[in-house]
Amino acid sequence: MRFSFHTFGCKVNQYETQAMEQLLTAQGHEIGHFDEPCDGYIINTCSVTAVADKKNRAVIRRCRKLHPDAVIGVCGCYTQHAAEVVQALEVDVVSGSAGREAFLDMMLAAMEDRQKRSAVDAALRRREFEVLPAGGLSERTRAMLKVQDGCVNFCSYCIIPYTRGPVRSAPLELAVRQAKELAQQGYREIVVTGIEIASWGVDLPGKPTMVTLIAALCEAVPDLRIRLGSLEPRVVTEEFCQTLSKYPNLCPHFHLSMQSGCDTVLARMKRKYDTARYYESVQLLRKYFPGCALTTDMIVAFPGETEEEFEESLAFIRRCAFAEMHIFPYSRRPGTPADKMPGQHPNAVKEDRSRRAIAVASEMTRDYGRGMAGTIQEILFEEAHLGIWSGHAPNYVRVSVNSYEDLHNQVRRVRILGDGADGCAFGEIVES
Repeated sequence: MRFSFHTFGCKVNQYETQAMEQLLTAQGHEIGHFDEPCDGYIINTCSVTAVADKKNRAVIRRCRKLHPDAVIGVCGCYTQHAAEVVQALEVDVVSGSAGREAFLDMMLAAMEDRQKRSAVDAALRRREFEVLPAGGLSERTRAMLKVQDGCVNFCSYCIIPYTRGPVRSAPLELAVRQAKELAQQGYREIVVTGIEIASWGVDLPGKPTMVTLIAALCEAVPDLRIRLGSLEPRVVTEEFCQTLSKYPNLCPHFHLSMQSGCDTVLARMKRKYDTARYYESVQLLRKYFPGCALTTDMIVAFPGETEEEFEESLAFIRRCAFAEMHIFPYSRRPGTPADKMPGQHPNAVKEDRSRRAIAVASEMTRDYGRGMAGTIQEILFEEAHLGIWSGHAPNYVRVSVNSYEDLHNQVRRVRILGDGADGCAFGEIVES
């Protein structure tokens, strides 16, 4: 059988799609592209916003229209809480955000008897970490390693705790073993990912901390880069920085979850920190990882956010001097407390504040890029186009060089000469 995938959302979804691809190919099936004829189409959904839900439905409808005779399966966070809506879209197999192997079994069974199937569990009752193969089928440069699932933060704007369930952690020995397997397969970098990796270990015997996990991974694969996924500020402590700064293969790139730079808005969001604690994390990271790239996300026009609160957020992000930011206008998410809050903003306000925040973020990104000029970075090269190779520095800045040499999956020392118009720094290879 020939399958294809369309994946929405976060790195965890991407990881789980890659795992399903591996499970299918291990059984002798082929993986094709989503825009070509296949026997089965799998759509792995996201539900972080109502906009994401709309995109899910649009792709499902289009897939059914273009492939009326194929078996279509839908899984992920959207189906976890809206299974009946998905079933009404002429989907053959519906599953939630867990049980990937069972979902694939249902897909194969549906191809045999053409019967519709649905199996969505109660996410809040989950207690076991689902073990899936790490890595992917693409050219082996960077692999994701899922070490954790679930979240119990229950931020007022977020539905993910309801669609992913409570925290479940991969046992330390499992994570280390999979990291070593990825090294043997030829990967040069591992991205440690999960729904909320800062909570890793809280459900394991002895409650080990995330520091224990990352230190073990760095030691297990010293020749591979270890890059961390999104972090909650509370996990960044003096111990965190002191311990992990000893490992040269830990990438100096930290995505520190923020959402707002205003304490009153953070309180309405039910975040577990204030700006003082957040800035403490920023200072610690810069102290122990000089020149590191700090990146973050920011939601603008949250319900009730005043102009003064928004300006306070802009002042705070300038103070933090992020290397890169993702700016999101608040999107109402039915089923969350924020959806019922007073002070919902019209689109005009959301667009205005997004534009202004993006302008500040872009200025900071340019400043960080300029600061790299003249430095020598170790670039992991990934792809080429017309004699221009590009890859990423440890701080995740994309860098390009002119070369007709095959640099794929090689790490080479590059002197940074400047910042290109497309945001990609350019440089020259420095021979040893």
